[in-house]
Amino acid sequence: MPTLFRRFLSRRTLLALSAAVLLPVLTAAPMAAPAAALETAGLVVLMRHAEAPGTGDPPDFKLDDCATQRNLSDGGRAQAARIGERLRQLGIDQARVLSSQWCRCLETARLLDLGPVKEMPALNSFFGRQEEEKDMTTRLRQFLADLPRDGKPVVLVTHQVTVTALTGIFPASGEAVLLRANGTPDPEQIDRVRVP
Repeated sequence: MPTLFRRFLSRRTLLALSAAVLLPVLTAAPMAAPAAALETAGLVVLMRHAEAPGTGDPPDFKLDDCATQRNLSDGGRAQAARIGERLRQLGIDQARVLSSQWCRCLETARLLDLGPVKEMPALNSFFGRQEEEKDMTTRLRQFLADLPRDGKPVVLVTHQVTVTALTGIFPASGEAVLLRANGTPDPEQIDRVRVP
């Protein structure tokens, strides 16, 4: 094979490999995490709890006994604190914070350090109980429809199944979908925030 052709082939191979590596990075999620502070009036932060290794919960778990549930790892606790810091960078210093009654959600909500945490059963998981999905999402959609457009930020800490049912997005642990209250059961999706 002539030397010139080998050099040409090597350059083409290198360019093709570079494109293969860079293209997924350049075309990643259509909604990138915002870089600057947001207008917080009517903002809703719908987020999945931070890292809690595993899937679902052990059989016969009890909501009032964290020892029977899947809980945050040390990494998940650190992640929750970082998420709170990221939300403060976006202008959310104080918020109405509502959480699923699962321990991993309540702990995530508290570690955000954005305000007192109140339990909201409509944010509970229906993983493995699909028959509950319609009722749970109907209640949540009504809650979202009732939020004032000019209200203070609301943070909802919940589970993957809930975020997916409401938005169609499959969130990573600790990922948040930013919504804007608009007086309807389907608030506008404005962005996503993911903190490793």
